[in-house]
Amino acid sequence: MAARKPPTIAEVRTGGQPPGLTNRRNEEHWAGRLYMRSISPYFTWLCIRIGFAPNQLTSLMVVCGLLGGVAVALPLSPPEWPWLLGAGVGALLIQAYLLLDCSDGEVARFTGKTSVAGVYLDRIGHYLSEVALLVGLGYRAEGALQSGGWVELGLVGALGAVLIKAETDNVVVARAKSGVPVEPVGGDRALRPRSTPLALARQAASLLRFHRIIGAVELSLLIVVAAVIDHLRGGLTATRVLVVAVAVVAVVQTLLHLISILASRRLR
Repeated sequence: MAARKPPTIAEVRTGGQPPGLTNRRNEEHWAGRLYMRSISPYFTWLCIRIGFAPNQLTSLMVVCGLLGGVAVALPLSPPEWPWLLGAGVGALLIQAYLLLDCSDGEVARFTGKTSVAGVYLDRIGHYLSEVALLVGLGYRAEGALQSGGWVELGLVGALGAVLIKAETDNVVVARAKSGVPVEPVGGDRALRPRSTPLALARQAASLLRFHRIIGAVELSLLIVVAAVIDHLRGGLTATRVLVVAVAVVAVVQTLLHLISILASRRLR
């Protein structure tokens, strides 16, 4: 039997990136739309040629996310260049995390190996990676691998990031356990709070996008900016300002997100 002809990049792109993929509300990251979905088919093609399974790529994604958190925390000797290098390595690992996050789904769709387990592992991977980066930021602000107020602020940010994701995911759980369709009737309109003032407040918060500060990609880049400022000025002031901002945003966003869900049609 003749060997199967390897797919082309165009075939991988068509099979792995169906129409509408980049327009998924609250699912597709802006960095994916901006550049990563243009790069990922080449990596996906390589993974298919090698024979990687989707869940193997998802596992690698989790590893990159966790290592990104470790990288921003170590070495703990500011303001030397290794300290600045740790922030850069962390940001690169988060970019690898994003690439793998794109490619695992593309491989799954192209090979027809999508699975519930794969979706579950992907969601857990996002939880773990964002927690690792936020905890790493706390240790970075502390300046030592020991407990302290800055570490606790990083943990507050990590708890907020997890709770926000849990609030979103538990809408699906609540609807499934209640025996109603997972997707609420009305599509995007169901996301809007029934109260006009709340709807306007939600829209304003969405436009400001301050919640993105606790996202792995955005936070990794902000950590690099803070590291550069600290390297030039000395000390850890910029990093500590960042960890305070992260903790505040996490607390506020957790509460606002919960109110937005309860006030919307998603739980009806």
